[in-house]
Amino acid sequence: QVQLSESGGGLVQPGGSLKLSCRASENIFNFNSMAWHRQAPGKERDFVASINVGGRIDYADSAKGRFTISRDAAKNTVYLQMNNLEPEDTAVYYCKASIVSRHYWGQGTQVTVSS
Repeated sequence: QVQLSESGGGLVQPGGSLKLSCRASENIFNFNSMAWHRQAPGKERDFVASINVGGRIDYADSAKGRFTISRDAAKNTVYLQMNNLEPEDTAVYYCKASIVSRHYWGQGTQVTVSS
């Protein structure tokens, strides 16, 4: 069973930065893609960023210019560097690994942006 473990969340002031990590229980190149999603209280889970096995990267409009997704295959880990954070970025951030139509989710890590 695939396991994903997120870390790196926390409380940060507006304009601050955080780097989230998602460590997979197996080689991340076994997956077609890996992605970050987020869910704010009372809202649906939304796409943030993804990277596929070939290295193609996509971002939600809200993440462009502020967030960077990257990976370290040797560590089976995908990262999300988040800069210039805004209160609207407050959410639980989830890592997702996809193999064709099968999706695996981590338990999430809380990011709170507040002064």
